[in-house]
Amino acid sequence: MFPAQLTMVSRQANSRSKSFRPSDNNNRGQWRSGKLGVLAEPNFRHFYTGYTTSLLGTSMSTVAIAFAVLSSGGTATALGIVFTANIVPMIAFLLGGGVLADRLGRRPVMLTADLARCAAQGTLAVTLFLGQPHLWVFVAAAFTGGTGSAFFEPALSGLPVQLAPRDQLGNANALFALAEPAAQVAGPALAGILIAATSPAAVIAVDAATYAVSAAALARLRFPAAARLPRRSLPRDLADGWAEFSSRAWIWVPTVQFALFNLLAWGPYLVLGPVLARDYLGGARAWGAILACYGIGAIGGGLLAIGRRPRRPLVLVTVTSAGFAFPPLSLALHLPLVAVAGGALLAGGSSALGGAISATVTQQRVPAEALSRVGSFNMVGAYAFGPVAFIAAGWAAAAFGARAVLGFGAGWTVLGALAVLAVPAIRHLTWAEGTGGGKSPRFVHHDQDRQGERTGPPVPRPTPR
Repeated sequence: MFPAQLTMVSRQANSRSKSFRPSDNNNRGQWRSGKLGVLAEPNFRHFYTGYTTSLLGTSMSTVAIAFAVLSSGGTATALGIVFTANIVPMIAFLLGGGVLADRLGRRPVMLTADLARCAAQGTLAVTLFLGQPHLWVFVAAAFTGGTGSAFFEPALSGLPVQLAPRDQLGNANALFALAEPAAQVAGPALAGILIAATSPAAVIAVDAATYAVSAAALARLRFPAAARLPRRSLPRDLADGWAEFSSRAWIWVPTVQFALFNLLAWGPYLVLGPVLARDYLGGARAWGAILACYGIGAIGGGLLAIGRRPRRPLVLVTVTSAGFAFPPLSLALHLPLVAVAGGALLAGGSSALGGAISATVTQQRVPAEALSRVGSFNMVGAYAFGPVAFIAAGWAAAAFGARAVLGFGAGWTVLGALAVLAVPAIRHLTWAEGTGGGKSPRFVHHDQDRQGERTGPPVPRPTPR
């Protein structure tokens, strides 16, 4: 993770006496009100520990699965099929996952999803230990994992409001923005070493174990009884969620941006990146280093997001989205490893900074009981063209060349950001004073809020968990 901050947290926690003294109580109050005070909340701390452990396993298995497919005789097209098998159920089940999370509670939905993904990765690991499995085995595991993610992710988008006090939401989201890149720093590099020393199967088995750790952490969470959605039909729940989503231009405009971005830039990058890494950068270790540098950059972006309250959040988030162009552009130019890694570093920083800011504002402005449904519509839109991108990437590379495909994607990324900035509602949006790390927000539905004049959008992650 980030050693300097972990050391500071440990020292503050261990310096407390078990006996009560006024000075101790005062120090505890200062700790809880600080930038990292959200870690003093037991629910947040338990979940954050399990979640980061799971992310580490996922970051490792991302590399392992790619090279397991390639080492089993698969091509770029086969790798695209496996990626597609992961994203198709996400698109198919995300909306239902959002409804179930808002209706049944986020914790039980996420717990079930983690157990299912643990079983899928464990089965894949055993199959790999026994020999070289057929492509359908990878597809089945990817489909199960994507189904679990379809229920886990919408629930996660609304969970921070239950884990953290409202005045700590911004810092909680900054820590979440740090978790994934921190795992990407250690995970891919560790995966590359383990793959070289053992096999992809061992790495995938570790991932299965980390899902079990995440499930155990979720089982420890304790929330007060909360009101749930009244018993209504699924179409009615979806219609209400759509109304919350579509009435806010600051959500759906960037969703369209990222739908096209994933189709034309990030999907091809995820498929063709490992292939080019194998062809001219050195293989699994090189690709792991690139992903690790993305994580290092995102750690820096997450650190910048702590305590940050930009006056024009939507402008900042949109500008940072252009940073995703650097990794595919550097590969398209056939730059050396250090340059490709540098591009990934910049992209990671842009992603974490923009994502943390936008997630906080969304959680402050969208009603808590609708957060998971709004998040599901946001993710469905962002990932809608993912299957097409994964399947078409190999074919497009065969027709035009991998470098041309990635170069086009990089150019489109920049043009997409400029197009979003041209929208007046995007440029004129300002930070809502009295929220975001300050006073407790109120979930209001003013017309200006719905039109995007007072808040900022969530940025869909370019890669599903």
